[in-house]
Amino acid sequence: MFIRDVIHLTAGAIIAHRLRSSLTGLGIAVGIAAVVLLTSIGEGIHRYVLTEFTQFGTHLLGINPGRTQTMGTPIGALATVRPLTIGDSVALERAPHVVAVVPAVQGNAEVEANGRQRRTLVYGMGAAMPEVLRMNVATGRFLPADDPEAPRAHAVLGAKLRAELFGERNPLGERIRIGGERYRVIGVMETKGQMLGLDLDDTVYIPAARALDMFGRNSLMEIDVLYREGVSVDEVVAGIKRVLNARHGREDYTITTQQQMLDVMGSVLGVLTFAVGALGGISLLVGGVGILTIMTITVSERTPEVGLLRALGAPRAQILRLFLGEAVLLATAGGAAGLALGAGGATLLHALVPALPVQVSWSYVMMAEIIAVVIGLIAGVLPARRAAALDPVEALRTE
Repeated sequence: MFIRDVIHLTAGAIIAHRLRSSLTGLGIAVGIAAVVLLTSIGEGIHRYVLTEFTQFGTHLLGINPGRTQTMGTPIGALATVRPLTIGDSVALERAPHVVAVVPAVQGNAEVEANGRQRRTLVYGMGAAMPEVLRMNVATGRFLPADDPEAPRAHAVLGAKLRAELFGERNPLGERIRIGGERYRVIGVMETKGQMLGLDLDDTVYIPAARALDMFGRNSLMEIDVLYREGVSVDEVVAGIKRVLNARHGREDYTITTQQQMLDVMGSVLGVLTFAVGALGGISLLVGGVGILTIMTITVSERTPEVGLLRALGAPRAQILRLFLGEAVLLATAGGAAGLALGAGGATLLHALVPALPVQVSWSYVMMAEIIAVVIGLIAGVLPARRAAALDPVEALRTE
């Protein structure tokens, strides 16, 4: 039997039972569509989060007080961890390959101006923040490079906070109260939008030393370091450790590179994408059971046909390939329909909910189609073997 004859017989058997074939393929189509849609959402969230983390640059590292790994240190020793200070940030500016350093502390306070009052995020930052975090000033200027320990009472408003407090008025030079203390507005930041649900425009920036006093803290929350491009991050980390160890006496801080953060987020989000894809894969298993059921029924109905083919000299391997081909064709057609349905659903979902990041991952799409074919092959093995094992004489007698 030629290949074209196998194709003709396989396609003819499927077309002869259009409704049954369509319903069987629908099971696979729904499974594939679920996999494509869910992985598209997972992949979209994955890329969105990574984009959010890299919008501030890739040559960054953060230093936080305390160690995430104690290496067997007694609990009592943790209570004596030295805080990260303004002096530490100043000292790090002299570390090898460091371009700029930004001390950072964050809190929440009431901001009063122009007869209006609003509670908002207050960031205590260093003068190099625009350079380090790639944030631009729209009008005026950012915090000046004053004495880090005793800076002047200057403030820079986020775009949204400026609109809430001053409307269309120019706020430069105006006096505002932050946490009950008087500050002079010297700049307004460009619109930055949100990062992971945090509105970067509904903020006010003040010198880090003043923020420490305002919130009653003795330690910075973080020191962000921008280092030179083309330099090994390990060299930068080693230089930073030498500086801080000399000041602290031991390594009682944690250094996190941008790549480490991206690797952790990438692995977590990769697991999330795989998990939601696996949930959709359950539908594929249901579709596989449907193919197995239909192919078993098909073998019973076409027993006389099998007997005739065997009587005409068709070998058992040929009968096996015939029924396997039918199962694979059903799964492939259902998979193709599912791909179209899933991709179309992902596009429609993104159009209806633009805020939801949706990104079709073609690697998952191809994997889903391959899985559909494999499921069809596996589901068709038992019925095909049963058909191939039929005795031609007995099969003809069922006519």
